[in-house]
Amino acid sequence: MSSWNCVTASGGADPRMVVVADLVAALPEGVVITDPVAMEKYRHDWSREASAGTPAAVVRAEDAGQVQTAVRWAAQHAIPVVPRGAGSGLSGGSSALDGGIVLSLERMRAVQIDTDCQVAVVEPGALNIEVKAAAAGHGLWYPPDPSSYEICSIGGNIATNAGGLCCVKYGVTTDYVLGLDVVLADGTLITLGGKRIKDVAGLSLLKLFVGSEGTLGVVTRAILRLVPAQAPRSTLVASFPDVAAAARAVVEVRRTRRPSMMELMDRASINAVEDYKSMGLDRSAGALLVVQSDAPGAARVEEIDAIRVTCAGAGAEEVFITDDPDEGELFVEARRIAFPAIEARGALLLEDVGAPIPLLPDLLAAIAGIAVRHDVEIPVVAHAGDGNTHPIIVYDAGDPAAERRARLAFADVMAAAIALGGTITGEHGVGRAKKAALPDQLGPDVMALTHRIKNALDPQGILNPGAVL
Repeated sequence: MSSWNCVTASGGADPRMVVVADLVAALPEGVVITDPVAMEKYRHDWSREASAGTPAAVVRAEDAGQVQTAVRWAAQHAIPVVPRGAGSGLSGGSSALDGGIVLSLERMRAVQIDTDCQVAVVEPGALNIEVKAAAAGHGLWYPPDPSSYEICSIGGNIATNAGGLCCVKYGVTTDYVLGLDVVLADGTLITLGGKRIKDVAGLSLLKLFVGSEGTLGVVTRAILRLVPAQAPRSTLVASFPDVAAAARAVVEVRRTRRPSMMELMDRASINAVEDYKSMGLDRSAGALLVVQSDAPGAARVEEIDAIRVTCAGAGAEEVFITDDPDEGELFVEARRIAFPAIEARGALLLEDVGAPIPLLPDLLAAIAGIAVRHDVEIPVVAHAGDGNTHPIIVYDAGDPAAERRARLAFADVMAAAIALGGTITGEHGVGRAKKAALPDQLGPDVMALTHRIKNALDPQGILNPGAVL
């Protein structure tokens, strides 16, 4: 794949020398901004990836036609294009590049619900919570629910194939994408899929774009599958003396059960949350599991009781069960605010490594060992029911030695996941923060195939260069 450096070296115009006046003229007033102060908020995503540059312009597109115009201009001048949603990404996938353009989809927010087909037709800037709310108004539900569902966009969810708290039972974003409109690197707008539930005509190109992190095309519309509203839930909260015991409980539960949610918090994350916002969590617990069941009727009672027995057998010190939805939601909220709570402790390097569920205890033990070896703090929260963990490395940004130790720990956590047959990212994407580790997971043959696909769809290498590959 051509990197941005390769594009400029091979004869494309240096973006620092390109006047963007013709781009400004080609789009309505206010769509293109070039003021450095106004562009500052478009340089980083939530990860604050250090490699972020300063773009020549930010295009805040209002429709697919404006996206096409911007991409065609970029292709004509061999200028890099970084697609951007809400900026809530956690791997540097939408970090700006020097002299390129940031193509923001934040203004494209339309959401339409087709109740007969049980789908939502959504523009990429719509927030996850807006789609959920629109669906709920018709007695329907959009299940993918990242912890950041209140602030993350559907376009970003599609770009990273986002997961969330309930994907242990309901799957991830790709399981709900039935159709996409995508602008390719030459400005062509294609339509893939539709409102059909079953469709195997041609190659599965639709799935190729889900999780591609803006490197293959820019999504301008999505058709999302909806399901009937979620049934009432019961919530179980189990406290354990340590993370190992909680992980063993997860493995045993998942041998026979698939609850609608199964989240883990270690002691450090519990206390960070309590410091940030008092939620009534047990600060002395070595780990907590927050589990929900939405099985119908009596089956829910039976499932929760079976999980209670399993947790007790794995060493749970206390098990609390509630059928009150508001009470249950308080525990879920505590889990959701873990990232901002831990951010209050210092600078962060965010991981989302995963492993096969039976190896969850091994992965968590490896992370704990890495924290000791590099003398860094690594609080852990996890979508434990599907083996996806979030080790969050905390360090003092003003201490270069502490940052070096943190970055070594970051690399070691990914290596540990790969050694267990796991993955460097379960839902946040590779972005720029994890690209160095991708070849170790995929291997040379798959990397070569990935490059061939990228080069076929984006021969100039202008779409999000430097991300993923």
